[in-house]
Order: sequence, then structure tokens, then C-alpha cells
Amino acid sequence: MGEPYSFLPLVAIALIFWLMVVRPASRRQKAIAELQAGLLPGQRVMLSSGIFGTIRSLDDDRAIVEIAPGAEIEVVRAAIGAIEEPSDSSPEPHAEES
Repeated sequence: MGEPYSFLPLVAIALIFWLMVVRPASRRQKAIAELQAGLLPGQRVMLSSGIFGTIRSLDDDRAIVEIAPGAEIEVVRAAIGAIEEPSDSSPEPHAEES
């Protein structure tokens, strides 16, 4: 009678592993694939190395990113980790004390 229930802990461990490791990893991978498929020239991006720049041109698997005026680098599309969203609010000017 106890034989069928002996596998229950293994099934529970496998389910917990899937919920905590496999599922979030596949969601992240899908989100990154969507991000890289939707890249457009002119977008400000952050590379996986932490460098910020603006996309100047795109090929099938490569991108030309301008990291400073006149300084462009060629990277693989997979190196683009995030698109920088433009901020809606402009910084408030500092009030001058009299």
C-alpha cells in the first residue's frame, strides 16, 4: 500500500524545481527574444556589458551601436540586453537660494 506513495516526494521535488527554475528561465529567454526581434535604428539600448548607446543600423545578427559621438561599435544582437525607455518627466531645475 505504501509503494505508490513512495514516489510522491520525488514528484513534488520535480514540480518545485520546474516552478522555481525552468519556468522563469524560459520566460526570460522568450522576453529577450522578443526584445531583440523588435529592435529599431535610433533606439537607445544597454548592452549586456552595461554600455549604453544608440542603434545606428541592424543586420541579421549584428548591430552598429554609437556609444559616443563619432564612436561606433559592432556587436551581435544578443549583446543587447535592454531598451532604455525615455523618461516622461524632465528634471526640475534647482531652486536658487537668495
